[in-house]
Amino acid sequence: MHKRRIMVTGGAGFIGSNFVRYWDNKYPEDLIIIVDKLTYAGKKENLEGYLNKPNIKFYHQDICDQLLMLQIMKDHDVDIVVHFAAESHVDRSIVSPGQFLKTNIEGTYSLLEAARTAWEAFDNKLFLHISTDEVYGSLDLKDQPFTTSSQYRPNNPYSASKAASDHLVRAYIMTYGLPAIITHCSNNYGPRQDEEKFIPTVIKNAIKGTPIPIYGDGMNIRDWLYVEDHCSALEVIIQSGMIGKVYNIGGNCEMTNIDLARLICRKVDGILEREEGSTEKLITFVNDRLGHDKRYATDNHEIKQLGWEPVTDIHTGLNKTIQWFYQKYNSS
Repeated sequence: MHKRRIMVTGGAGFIGSNFVRYWDNKYPEDLIIIVDKLTYAGKKENLEGYLNKPNIKFYHQDICDQLLMLQIMKDHDVDIVVHFAAESHVDRSIVSPGQFLKTNIEGTYSLLEAARTAWEAFDNKLFLHISTDEVYGSLDLKDQPFTTSSQYRPNNPYSASKAASDHLVRAYIMTYGLPAIITHCSNNYGPRQDEEKFIPTVIKNAIKGTPIPIYGDGMNIRDWLYVEDHCSALEVIIQSGMIGKVYNIGGNCEMTNIDLARLICRKVDGILEREEGSTEKLITFVNDRLGHDKRYATDNHEIKQLGWEPVTDIHTGLNKTIQWFYQKYNSS
């Protein structure tokens, strides 16, 4: 008999697959039900070694199919929904916003309705909605970090669609009493991240010796969170978070894009035994992204009260991430 039955949407994606691995390694007695559409960002190979386990079920399905989501939840008597599934690539949202509205808003609505219907009683149930600090918009250099009460000011179709999904979750908490929690994470990095994202792009091009594109002047600032630290934060929230609350999850690691790219280049120089500074010469500045937010930073004090803090410093996290991609390219 399984202790808990956890439905993980987007479980073949970057953060979702790392969460599945993390959770199964710590709680093998739990049943994990993965739902993933397997678009460009979701890959079964991210779950290699886990899909054949008896306590893991995989559904290649679209979260927008509300009746099917309801059936899956009923069939497995789901206790917890951890909702990662989302279109999250800002550049793609600028070119084609429609899919972001469908997946991030319609998909979240579909899951909320399925949960509300499946859970006849809300005791010991949880809908954990994974969102982003980008819903708060952009900070100036001297601004204090975003708090959970910061005004929503999304600046691109991706963050606008995530903001809308947050509002839906809040509405279901307030209107129906749905037992839900919203989290806003800062920029994640680590193994299995899609290669379109910033850090994997820099690593891949650095290793392969091709130009490393940097938007604008490279002075945009992000707060970097190692993906396993994000998973441990979600674990703490699932175990002891307060229903109805919002938690910010940041890495306490603000860096400009150009400084981060240079750091990765230096690390690749060491791994590949190149002349020091040679990889950095691959950095190429390109036209800036439309609506490019200047800075993100998050105030973690609510989740710190639950006893969580990030433990992976940027050097350790990057070393693990670079080694993972290096092995991937050497074996392919």
